[in-house]
Amino acid sequence: MSKKVYKDKTIVKRRMIFAFFAFFILFFALILRLGYIMVAKSADYKNKAINQWTNVIKIDPIRGNILDRNGNALAISANIYRVDLDLNTLRQYMSKKKVSDKEIANKLAAALEMEEEEVLKTINKTINGKKIGAATLKRRIEKDAADKVRELNIDGVVISGDTKRYYPNNNFLAHVLGHTNSDGKGLTGVELMYNEYLEGRPGKKIAETDSRRKELPYSISQYEKPVNGFNVVLTIDEMIQHFAEKAADQAMKDNKAKAVSIIVMDPNNGEILAMVNKPDYDPNNPWKEGVSYNELQKEWRNRAVSDTFEPGSIFKVVTATAALSEKVIDPKTYQIVCNGSSQVLNKRIHCWKRTGHGHETFVDILKNSCNVGFMDLGAKLGAEKLNKYITAFGFGNKTGVDLNGEAKGIIKQTSKITPLDLATISFGQTNTVSCVQYLTAFNAIANGGKWIRPHVMKKVVSNENNKEIDIKQYDKYDEKQVINHDVAVELRGYLEKVISEGGGRKAFIEGYHIAGKTGTAQKVENGKGYGAGKYIASFAGMAPANNPKITVLISIDEPDPSNYYAGQIATPVAKQVFYDVFNYLALKPDASGKEIAESLLKDIMIPEVRGLKKSEATKILKENKIDVKIEGSGDYITDISPKPGYSIKENSKIILYTGSKGNYNKKEVVVPNLNGYTSERASKVLNSIGLKVRFTGNGLVSGQSIKPGQKALKGTTITLQLNVIGD
Repeated sequence: MSKKVYKDKTIVKRRMIFAFFAFFILFFALILRLGYIMVAKSADYKNKAINQWTNVIKIDPIRGNILDRNGNALAISANIYRVDLDLNTLRQYMSKKKVSDKEIANKLAAALEMEEEEVLKTINKTINGKKIGAATLKRRIEKDAADKVRELNIDGVVISGDTKRYYPNNNFLAHVLGHTNSDGKGLTGVELMYNEYLEGRPGKKIAETDSRRKELPYSISQYEKPVNGFNVVLTIDEMIQHFAEKAADQAMKDNKAKAVSIIVMDPNNGEILAMVNKPDYDPNNPWKEGVSYNELQKEWRNRAVSDTFEPGSIFKVVTATAALSEKVIDPKTYQIVCNGSSQVLNKRIHCWKRTGHGHETFVDILKNSCNVGFMDLGAKLGAEKLNKYITAFGFGNKTGVDLNGEAKGIIKQTSKITPLDLATISFGQTNTVSCVQYLTAFNAIANGGKWIRPHVMKKVVSNENNKEIDIKQYDKYDEKQVINHDVAVELRGYLEKVISEGGGRKAFIEGYHIAGKTGTAQKVENGKGYGAGKYIASFAGMAPANNPKITVLISIDEPDPSNYYAGQIATPVAKQVFYDVFNYLALKPDASGKEIAESLLKDIMIPEVRGLKKSEATKILKENKIDVKIEGSGDYITDISPKPGYSIKENSKIILYTGSKGNYNKKEVVVPNLNGYTSERASKVLNSIGLKVRFTGNGLVSGQSIKPGQKALKGTTITLQLNVIGD
């Protein structure tokens, strides 16, 4: 064998070996790649393949209902439809049918009552310059609209089930219920706080489709049933809420107020029976066009929970409790003289009644809401002891109520309280509280000394096969004894006198024992002092006083500055709420029906009608809801009993004496009670019965030179003391 042939064979052999190894490496690489694809990337490619020949439809669960304590529906979910776009399939359809996106947009817009431009924008939507594959066109449409879209028979237009949150009573209980977003998630109120129970778990349907993404009728589909949300049962009583809503609406109107809040609670377990804020909003339509998000949030804010204010004289209940508990006074022997002010360091702090209340007992300073008396109690207690009770009642901390946005208020630290601070804190200034926080503290006096967390959730239930099963009961009461039981009972007795004899008289109902306290506080404006003519009139009450079943808080924010005194405007609101609730709960009074009915009637001042013709006089009295008995056969009114100026209940009967013209007695009248009146209103009343008036000071009437009910001759001058009342 020649050397050349041998060399050629060697080269061929080497080349064959090289080729073999090259093919082996290539084969091995292919095996590795195939293994990588089949093992490592198996799930990804499987999902891509499934996505190509299947259609996954998310099935939303039905959101749970929100019910009142008696099972009445407050928020429900209705079954409706949604329209989504499979844009890749839709583009193929438009190409095959040779139709433009404008034509498709026009048809869909007509069926869904949308703007054509809006639909076109959705069809051509891009992200980072790339056309997207799917989009939601419209949610929460009714069946007739869904049928119209279905009749278009456009490939890539997917119609599926959807749910819509519906509040059957519109604005009713709006701030407590809250509302949801477009995806059905809770945004505020109970909808937010109990979203995890209400929302349920979505299901899905996976169906095989053809190249046009249409579901194949013979294929096997996978279906995962959605789990519907649980129902949330509230402590709210729909009827009591109705009473509170009605009273708040009327209070807003009567007092031209900026806002009104009312809370009704069961003091024995912390259950909120009613909570209303006016103005409110419609949770069916929470998003208003042309309104900024900040403005919307103000509408949605639950002011009874989120807003704080200086409580004024309703806070005197806390100071009184501390004084009794620490035994710094003996309520049976305590006496003080109020001359209208008290000197603290180098500053003179005035009582709301600048002429003073004179000699007073402990009961008197509560009935009169005397600032001087409560400054004395605060001084005897000292900052440390007073703050001990302020903290025990929960002020300065959130109550933990199961509603969003709760404020904790501001309580001055003990170490930073000056003697001047101590004086103002004792009668309700300096510190701030929220409505729900205050009523929770007030409940402790009503229930025998226990602080109990307020709440609106009673229980969470499922409703499988029309059978209600409890999932969760409310259990976060955090009950604790904060004051002695006997002190609470004693104080309730004193607070009952505030209603029967003191500044809360307009809340009195014969036969029902109501205990409570009024408060008229100036509003702090922008943290820079008190706003001129801006007040918050409040009332807190409980009933029956010996064993309270309900507590009520009324807050009227910025009422008409010509009539802002809580004893005049907040107490009548409370009276109506109490009476409605008493009847509804069938609480038995210890008075006759006639006596109760009479106590509910409005007080009417008898006008001057002497000297008028009989027909004219009876017409005026009828317009004032006063019944008459006529004695004599004359054509003119010669005298009247009781005398003009005397206060009677509406529909009461008075006696008119008749005779000839000019033969009548017009000299004597009765001086009316003008406490809390503006100077204009007081002048009008006194002038109408022939009395003259002289004023001293500024503000509302806080004192008068002739006591109410006393007789005076026409032409007599009555001196009225005016004060900026903050009781």
